[in-house]
Amino acid sequence: MRALSADALIAKVPLAWRALATVLLLALVLLALVEQRARILRSGAEIRLRTVPIDPRDLFRGDYVVLAYPISTVEAEAGGERYRRGEKVYVALQRDAEGFAQAASVSREWPRASGDAVVIAGQVTTTGACALNQDGTTDCNRRRLRVTYGLESFFVPQGEGKVIETTDKARIEVVASVSSSGAAAIKRLLIDGKPVYAEPPY
Repeated sequence: MRALSADALIAKVPLAWRALATVLLLALVLLALVEQRARILRSGAEIRLRTVPIDPRDLFRGDYVVLAYPISTVEAEAGGERYRRGEKVYVALQRDAEGFAQAASVSREWPRASGDAVVIAGQVTTTGACALNQDGTTDCNRRRLRVTYGLESFFVPQGEGKVIETTDKARIEVVASVSSSGAAAIKRLLIDGKPVYAEPPY
């Protein structure tokens, strides 16, 4: 007896059952993605980030705030390895005197974090970034990387993004959650230390 091919077997299944199986598969994939994010928000290590809102509106998806952080610019070690755009990196974060996260080091491999350091995974977007010095001047002499962490957009109720965009950047901070694998998600957005938006786990 001749064995049926996979296509022939699928063709024997009624169309309604095939459609149902497809819908169930897509639902399971979506549920897995939602649960992965919920797990990060539930059990990840919390970090505080200073932030700068850039753009308040996306006409297709409602209001959102595009965010930039001091940890978005990471200094590569002088004479160290060269990084490429699009490359995955791991950044070790340490808290400053006020409790905000600062980038301590960057590497291709998972670093040995000590004390209360948190490791966050990111992707290199620029290999020649400039940064602001403590005195507010721009410094482009040292070798720095621009890194994104998946924390650069925060969606808010429609019509309310402009309020955040016009708020003084020194008053805004983000509380993010970082999993043991380095994946991160925004948990809360605060103005003057008071929560104004909280991301629901589901």
